[in-house]
Amino acid sequence: QVQLAESGGGLVQTGDSLRLSCAASARSFSSYAMSWFRQAPGKERDFVAAISVSGSNTHYADSVKGRFTISRDNAKNMAYLQMNSLKPEDTAVYYCAADLAYNDSAHAASDRRTMDYWGKGTLDTVSS
Repeated sequence: QVQLAESGGGLVQTGDSLRLSCAASARSFSSYAMSWFRQAPGKERDFVAAISVSGSNTHYADSVKGRFTISRDNAKNMAYLQMNSLKPEDTAVYYCAADLAYNDSAHAASDRRTMDYWGKGTLDTVSS
């Protein structure tokens, strides 16, 4: 069982930056590809970014490419999402998710249907 806990959400203005953190309880954290998804009110939960078990490979949704950066620290059991140049359309609840991986791919962790564990989410609101 893996427990994930997000933190770092809040209310910011357009153009601001925010850094989300995800703390994982798993002793085998380095066996999981990590991802971030988000869900805006009334919409489906969408993929944002993923990182492979080693951290060498990443994958982003087109809507955040060039603005968001995913990273991880396997020694600390942590994953992060650095969000820059935030826009009102980035407003959503952001979820951290873990996918037990069998290779060093990030693309495999972009499908919410295959993720093994989820955090409870953190709300990010970007005002115009």
